[in-house]
Amino acid sequence: MWAGAVQAVLQDGLALRDRCNAGEVSEHGLASARGRLAARLGRLIDAPPPLEDAERFAKHLANEFPAVFLFLCDPSIDATNWRAEQAIRPAVVTRKVCGGNRTRKGADTQQVLASVVRTARQRKLDLPDLITTMLRAPTPIVPDVLALPPPS
Repeated sequence: MWAGAVQAVLQDGLALRDRCNAGEVSEHGLASARGRLAARLGRLIDAPPPLEDAERFAKHLANEFPAVFLFLCDPSIDATNWRAEQAIRPAVVTRKVCGGNRTRKGADTQQVLASVVRTARQRKLDLPDLITTMLRAPTPIVPDVLALPPPS
């Protein structure tokens, strides 16, 4: 019952986003509806059932409360972590196919390389040139093209 009510609030947030994207809700209407959703979720967080899992989930929601409906404040923010999960998928597949890393240093190295490769691809950079620049540097560097914010 309680978990279903939490799910309903979150799904109502997604439905509100869809209505906003369709132009059916004004800015004022969005702000009002967002406030009502936050109030509903707040009441649920304050009164979880006396079950360990529910209490732990309520505590998690309380910690994340400021960000739960952030996607309704800024349309550039995704409501889910789907893009992030898709971004790390190649690294996860590689780790599983290759049997993981034998050392912490190997895992750290793979993590950094996967991040550089992904960032370069997202920014449409020349990967061999980028890696060559980093390997030829006398000290570890972050090339300017990676340090700058991505182009809009």
